[in-house]
Amino acid sequence: MKYLLDVNTLLAAIWVNHPDHKKADAWIQDKALVTCPLSELGFLRVSTNPKALKSDLKTSRELLDSFITKRKVEFVPADLPALKSNARKSEEVTDFYLAELAFLKGMRLATLDKHISHSAIEVIV
Repeated sequence: MKYLLDVNTLLAAIWVNHPDHKKADAWIQDKALVTCPLSELGFLRVSTNPKALKSDLKTSRELLDSFITKRKVEFVPADLPALKSNARKSEEVTDFYLAELAFLKGMRLATLDKHISHSAIEVIV
């Protein structure tokens, strides 16, 4: 099984100072991991946000590149039209898009978010 990493899982897996780093790092061991443009861009955005992790873009890009290379992470295009995603409210838009993309590609969406209700979700516990 392949696992598309959502933004929060990617952040936790890469940033050692993330509160869920140990949990995410243990979970991803020996798993086939996948990213897409949304998860990678979300990682860069949150990592460099002054209200979040406050990293610089160069460091964030290097960390993401190193993670992708070291873990042999596959990349899939975000080629699902936005209107094919079935979010019911604005705060679900990205989560449901990623879950639908994972489902379409025969994968599971790896997340730390216990509140997403979708058949393609795998919550990291």
